[in-house]
Amino acid sequence: MTDKRKHSFKVVDGIEKAPARAMLRAVGFNDDDFKKPQIGIASTWSMVTPCNMHIKELADEACHGADKAGGKGVIFNTITISDGISNGTEGMKYSLVSREVIADSIETVAGCEGFDGLVAIGGCDKNMPGCLIGLARLNRPSVFVYGGTIKPGKHHTDIISVFEAVGQHARGDLSTIEVKQIEETAIPGPGSCGGMYTANTMAAAIEALGMSLPDSSSQEAVSSSKSEDSRRAGAAVLSLLERDIKPTDIMTHKAFENAITVIIALGGSTNAVLHLLAMAHAVDVELTLNDFVRIGKKVPVLADLRPSGKYMMSELIAIGGIQPLMKMLLDKGLLHGDCLTVTGKTLGENLADIKPYPVEQDIVHGFDNAIKDSSHLVVLRGNLAPDGAVAKITGKEGLTFTGTARVFNSEEEALEAILGGIVIKGDVIVIRYEGPRGGPGMREMLSPTSAVMGKGLGNDVALITDGRFSGGSHGFVVGHITPEAMDGGPIAIIENGDEITIDADNARVSLNISESDIQGRLTQWQAPPPRYTRGVLAKFAKTVSSASEGAVTDKDL
Repeated sequence: MTDKRKHSFKVVDGIEKAPARAMLRAVGFNDDDFKKPQIGIASTWSMVTPCNMHIKELADEACHGADKAGGKGVIFNTITISDGISNGTEGMKYSLVSREVIADSIETVAGCEGFDGLVAIGGCDKNMPGCLIGLARLNRPSVFVYGGTIKPGKHHTDIISVFEAVGQHARGDLSTIEVKQIEETAIPGPGSCGGMYTANTMAAAIEALGMSLPDSSSQEAVSSSKSEDSRRAGAAVLSLLERDIKPTDIMTHKAFENAITVIIALGGSTNAVLHLLAMAHAVDVELTLNDFVRIGKKVPVLADLRPSGKYMMSELIAIGGIQPLMKMLLDKGLLHGDCLTVTGKTLGENLADIKPYPVEQDIVHGFDNAIKDSSHLVVLRGNLAPDGAVAKITGKEGLTFTGTARVFNSEEEALEAILGGIVIKGDVIVIRYEGPRGGPGMREMLSPTSAVMGKGLGNDVALITDGRFSGGSHGFVVGHITPEAMDGGPIAIIENGDEITIDADNARVSLNISESDIQGRLTQWQAPPPRYTRGVLAKFAKTVSSASEGAVTDKDL
C-alpha cells in the first residue's frame, strides 16, 4: 500500500506510531482507514464573506468523493478575508497578505499530517492563488475546486453596482434610500462576485492551467453541478495518486501560457498577472511580464463580460461556460492541447467533444468580431515604471491619456478628494505608497475607481498607482507600478501639476519632465518610515518581492 501512501504511512505504520493512530481514532479513523491514502481537504469555509459561506458543504462532498474512491478524506480549514468588505479601509492591506497565509497554512497542515493527496476549495480572490501556491509547494497529487459564482442581484446588480452607487450618490444622481435599495438586493446569497472580476478570472485561469476539473470555473455556487464537481474532485485525486501525477507535471510553462490566453479572451482581471507570476514561482517556472506582452499580441478579447462589458458570469454559464471558448482558442491554434490536466488527459482530449456556443448569443464574440484584437492587459514601461506596470485597457476608454498629476500618498486621501469634487476632468490621479512594501499589502483601488465611475469621470480622468486594482475596476487605470514608491521608484517624486502620459499603443507611461529633473528629485527623496513594525504586515513588508515578480514572500530565502 505504500505505493499510494507515499507520505501517510510514515505517520501511521508500525508499533512506534501507536500514539498517532490513537489520536486519529478519536477523529473517526478505524483499522481499515490506516491502510488507505489520506486525502487532505483544504476548506476555505467561513462566514466572513458570501464567497465562502457554502464551502463547508462542498468540502463534505469532496471528502465523500475521496472516501468512495478508496481514500480517507480529512477536512481542515484555512482562512479567508473579504476584499469586498475591507476595500477602502486599512483592513484591505491584509488582502494580498492572506494569499501567503493561505499558502503557508495549506503547506503547513499537509506537510505535518502526511497527506498523500489534496483537494483545495477556494471561493474568493486570494483563496485561489493561495491554494494553488500551497499545492504547488507540496507537489502531491492535487485538484482545485472553485466555490462557484453568485447569482445576479435585483435589476442585474452586483457588488460593483454598490460601490459605484456611492459615487453616484456623491454626484447627486442617487438618493440615500436608492443606495440602500441597491445595497439590500445586490448580493442575493452564496458565491463569488458575479462579473469577470478576480475570483472568476482566477477560477478560469486555474481550469485552463489544468489544475481543476473541466467546468469547475463555470458553475454557480449553489447548484447540483458544483456539488458533483466537488465529489468528482475527491475521487480524481485517487486517480492522480494511481498515476503519480503531481502539480509540477501539470503546471508547466505551456500550461501557464494557456491560462494567460484564456484570461485575455475573457477580459479578465489585472490581478491575474500578479497571481500567475506567484503561482509560477512556486513551481520554479520562469514566467515574466514579457510572456504577457508576447501572448497578448496574438490573443483577442472575445467575451463581453463585466466590468467593462455587459454580461455576468451566470449568463456565460447558461450558454456553456468557458469550455466552448477554450475549444475556439484551441482550434485557432492559440492553446497548447498537449498539456496534461488533473483528469489524467490532455487539454485537447478534454475539449475533443465540446460543442460550440449557441448561434443566438452575443456574450462571446467570434474572432472576426473581437471586442479587442489584442490583450486588454497591457504591460507598460517608461520613465515612470522602469520595471513595468499593468493596465486594463479595453479600448473603450481610449488608448492614450495625457493629464495633470494630482498626487495622494494613500487611498483614503484620494477617495476623499474624488468624492469631494477636488478631482476634475483632465487629472491623472496618482496614489502612491500603496505597493507591496509601502502599503504594505498592495491594496486594491476599487473604492477610488468606483467613485470615479459613479461621479461620471470615467472618460475624463486616469489613475495610476503602485497598488493594484480589483477585478471590478474599470476606466483608464494603471497599477502595479514598479519600482514602487517605498523603494524609491519614480512614482515617489511626482508633484502636483506634473504632466503624465499613458500610451497603450506604445506601452509607455511617462512623466513629462526632463531626465535631469527626475534625477534631481530622486536624489532629494527620502523613504518614509514603515507604517508597521510588528505583526504580519511588518513581516510581509520585510520579505515581499516587487509586483513585477508576483509579490511573493519566499523569493530570496
